[in-house]
Amino acid sequence: MSERRRWADLLRIGLSLGTLLLLWREVGASDVIGVLRQADIMLLSLAALLFLAGIVVRVFRWQVLLHGLGVRPSFWLLLKLYLVGNFFNTILPSGFGGDVVRVVELAQQDRQSAAVGTVIVDRLTGILSLMALGLVVLPFTRGLAPWLVGTFVLIAGGGLAGGVLLLEGTWLRRITARLPAALSLAGQGKLANIYAAVTGSGTRAVWQALALSTVFNLVNIAIYWLCGLAVGMEVKLGFYFVFVPLLSLTLLIPISVGGLGARDWVGQPLFGSVGVPNAVAAGMTLSVYAVTLAVGLIGFVIYLVEGMTGLLKK
Repeated sequence: MSERRRWADLLRIGLSLGTLLLLWREVGASDVIGVLRQADIMLLSLAALLFLAGIVVRVFRWQVLLHGLGVRPSFWLLLKLYLVGNFFNTILPSGFGGDVVRVVELAQQDRQSAAVGTVIVDRLTGILSLMALGLVVLPFTRGLAPWLVGTFVLIAGGGLAGGVLLLEGTWLRRITARLPAALSLAGQGKLANIYAAVTGSGTRAVWQALALSTVFNLVNIAIYWLCGLAVGMEVKLGFYFVFVPLLSLTLLIPISVGGLGARDWVGQPLFGSVGVPNAVAAGMTLSVYAVTLAVGLIGFVIYLVEGMTGLLKK
């Protein structure tokens, strides 16, 4: 690890801890702890089971994209990589550190470009589907603040347009065709090969991935809803179709550990806009992280056992 990367990771860890400490100071640590102590364990356990089911759906989605490129790793290998990746997503200083782990591990057995490209499309189809769901439900959701509606439409609309442009491929290749080979998405450069994998799974595979993403995102929204119910949050289910996409985007911003702190701060104005006390909102977002971490421990055990097995073989 380079010195710059080490300092960047330390900064993100510091930001996560600092943000949480500031949050607890502003909201009241005792109030948040009180909310968490009264949380319904049965509902959180159900949320954890749904989270595990969501991983299985995402594995099928990744497999569809890989099959579109002619790469056919076993389902169980992909499930293992997803579980391990989920663990690293919760502890590394970014919301996509587990994606890097998946790429590295799969690239040891299959083409590196295919591994990178399909992981990008895997994540992208999930985001596009989530934004689309929010826009579909938004007209039927009453009671949201106008500023929140406008912000969501802007972010979701822009995200969908950018995602479609990225998946379509033709325009971006034309735009970058005159750039140096290292930066161009056309030609035979390394970046171009990765982008070929992004756009190469085929229309049918992408549509299948979007369908599976819709299933996963409905599960994901249900997880947030259950965590909200677990801490006594009385919020209409329709609101979650708008809030969850915005909360999920915080995981993509590499300024915290697994979104810890960043997601909690974003949750304050979102749920506060519909009358949820800050302590309850913080308890809900921290419960979501706890559920993610609990399922992530499965990946940790797999990673630990395989590492020890490898050492014993040597």
